[in-house]
Amino acid sequence: MPMQYKLPYVLRAPSDETEGMYLAEVPILPGCRAWGPTAEEAVFNLEGVAADFIASCEEHGDELPAAIAGAGELVVAV
Repeated sequence: MPMQYKLPYVLRAPSDETEGMYLAEVPILPGCRAWGPTAEEAVFNLEGVAADFIASCEEHGDELPAAIAGAGELVVAV
């Protein structure tokens, strides 16, 4: 069974800074962010980005941030 991580994420409403898109990001994973035209799509896209981030760390033997085991709302299966 794949590992599951609960990751806290931030969802930002569309703005000029995000070029009118929703922005979702996992602050404890540097650079882990995704955009979408709806909040749901941004979070869906973020799930894939976070899974790829974690898989890359595991593949290359890089340590995951200690805070990754913290409580959150986004569940990512790798």
